[in-house]
Amino acid sequence: MNRHPRTAINAIFFINGFLHANLASRYPRVQELFGLSNGNFGLVLLSVSVGAVLAMPFTGWLIIRNGSRRIGIFSVFSYAIFFPLVTFMPGMPGLMALFFVMGVTAGMLDVSMNAQAVMVERNIGKPIMSSFHALFSIGMAIGAFCGSLVEEWSISLPAHLASVTAFSLMIAFWVRYHLVHDAPQSNADGPAFQLPNAAMVSIGVIAFCCMTGEGAMADWTTNFMESISKSPKAMAPLGLSAFALAMTLGRILGDRARAHFGDKKLMVGCGLISAAGLAIALWWIDPYVSIAGFFLVGIGLSVIVPIAYSIAGNSTDVSPGVGLAMVTTVGYTGFLFGPPVIGFFADLSDIRMALLFVMALFVVMTVLSYRYKRPG
Repeated sequence: MNRHPRTAINAIFFINGFLHANLASRYPRVQELFGLSNGNFGLVLLSVSVGAVLAMPFTGWLIIRNGSRRIGIFSVFSYAIFFPLVTFMPGMPGLMALFFVMGVTAGMLDVSMNAQAVMVERNIGKPIMSSFHALFSIGMAIGAFCGSLVEEWSISLPAHLASVTAFSLMIAFWVRYHLVHDAPQSNADGPAFQLPNAAMVSIGVIAFCCMTGEGAMADWTTNFMESISKSPKAMAPLGLSAFALAMTLGRILGDRARAHFGDKKLMVGCGLISAAGLAIALWWIDPYVSIAGFFLVGIGLSVIVPIAYSIAGNSTDVSPGVGLAMVTTVGYTGFLFGPPVIGFFADLSDIRMALLFVMALFVVMTVLSYRYKRPG
């Protein structure tokens, strides 16, 4: 098989993580720019959630009609182009509207890029899904580090986001020529929207708990480092960078670990590690301890979602695009709705107490992983 499709899909996963982490690492500055409380900023993040969750169930249908390549190209370009507009919105309503549209494109991008990844995994004939998600985590780690650098160098938010978009679009222009050409199924029957079946719900709930933790780490670790751990502003994004680095290391080794331990044992062990890591970060209030705790959370969460996506994409009951749309809709409900809920809880007490909700979900995830039985 030509190496370019795998490289191109790796690049899309990288762009996705890189864009998200660059913006997430500057969320405190966005809050300052618009004068938003944690609760109001939670509403802004909620608009991303609504857009993505509305888009995901229908993306599987769009992939059947148009092919994952076309949907992937459209969504990666659209997602990147909206980033520089953040600082030019006329107040909170405009910011919410923009984040809603970004959520729609992010949801479409996630389903389509994973559909492309499943096709490459099938052609190669061995588990490689974790390696794709490792590139997402590498993008997150580098994006968070960039956020720390621009804080240290006092680069303005508009200049930062514009440069990130320009860099991402250059990669996207190369990617568009090398993705897998999957033919549209214009004569396919079936509704535009399908509810998850029982098997998809089972693995989807595990993904929900995991991705709530991923969303919480992506959107609130910088705030936690500043407001709870009392770290310097330039140091605060390193909590997110440590989490993303750990996710990367875990996913690089994830396919080998999956073959050695099996899905069930690996998910249970990783659930325990993630719960322990977050407990450490919440119990010992120190910037360096917090970074270490977030690193452990990243190790724990690293392989659970790739396993879930591989199961969904290789289901014999539905097409890869539809199966992935089902699981990503359930899972991303946690990734996207979790951070806004944490914002509301943080307004009632503080971010530290709000993250106890996430730790409880890690415990639930571990129990469900222990009870999980793969269908068939």
